[in-house]
Amino acid sequence: MPSLSPDSAIEIPHGDRHGPPGLTMADGSVPDGVTVFVTDIPAVTKLKPALLDALRKAAKDAEEVGIQFVVNSGWRSAEHQERMLRDAVSKYGSKEEAARWVATAEKSLHVSGDAVDLGPAKATTWLAKHGAEYGLCRIYGNEPWHFELRPKAVRNGCPLPYADPTQDPRMRR
Repeated sequence: MPSLSPDSAIEIPHGDRHGPPGLTMADGSVPDGVTVFVTDIPAVTKLKPALLDALRKAAKDAEEVGIQFVVNSGWRSAEHQERMLRDAVSKYGSKEEAARWVATAEKSLHVSGDAVDLGPAKATTWLAKHGAEYGLCRIYGNEPWHFELRPKAVRNGCPLPYADPTQDPRMRR
């Protein structure tokens, strides 16, 4: 996992914030500075309603202590996801290594609107500490920016994160 100070920007290894060249916001690319409160960016508006509601509640509370959630990636089109995967295979040298960072379109929870990648580090640190109160959990140890909705976490706390997506049974189906 990257070593980050609370104020540092989070560098997403697969570079998905703006997406692969040639894709647009309609594919899920995200301009700089987008928050969970925007109402006109598909990467945010196409998140599942329960996830978006939990994110907005958490973000509102985080803002009370001076922390803003920035969406680096949310919903993505299948084309966006597949291009990210091809880029990751090229970068990491194999499908197996790329799978530690990027799922196929068929398995990606970003394509279904069930996952969000947030920044900066101060926000993800806050959410890792308080997210269970909203049902928001960090799922992968190697992706401190990746959060998903786990409603039972409100009562039971978040489950331990998988080391990386290759350990997640949902990615092996």
